[in-house]
Amino acid sequence: MSFDPQGGRAFGLLKAQQEEGLDSINQEFLVDPKYSDVEDLDSKLEAFKKKYMEFDRNDHGDIDMMGLKRMLEKLGVAKTHLELKKMMSEVTGGATETISYKDFIRMMLGKRNGILKLILMYEGMAKDDGEKPSGPPPKKKIGDLP
Repeated sequence: MSFDPQGGRAFGLLKAQQEEGLDSINQEFLVDPKYSDVEDLDSKLEAFKKKYMEFDRNDHGDIDMMGLKRMLEKLGVAKTHLELKKMMSEVTGGATETISYKDFIRMMLGKRNGILKLILMYEGMAKDDGEKPSGPPPKKKIGDLP
């Protein structure tokens, strides 16, 4: 087994290339007249790009079944294999076993409220509700118990 001292740099370059590719796709959506009426499209696309890059773990530009599973588990919404397959086919139209970035954007900007879209939007709203308390939880007394 050989050690690659440039592993971190190579990963950074790979992520930068991936981000450039997603930025070019975002530009296609920004000039597409079909999405011209979407409010605050530029910032939405930027947020979608960050979310997509977070879950494209294999860096191939697609979210596969395991990436979708990890995404939903991280959001606290674990799904069975059949539910994942149904979500995947709902987003891709049954064409592939992976979710491309364009499919992801179409789903998020589309009129249909797919299961995955609702989960991701809910996660975004939950983050806006407020800050999580930091530090250890406050001490409880026996009288505080129900």
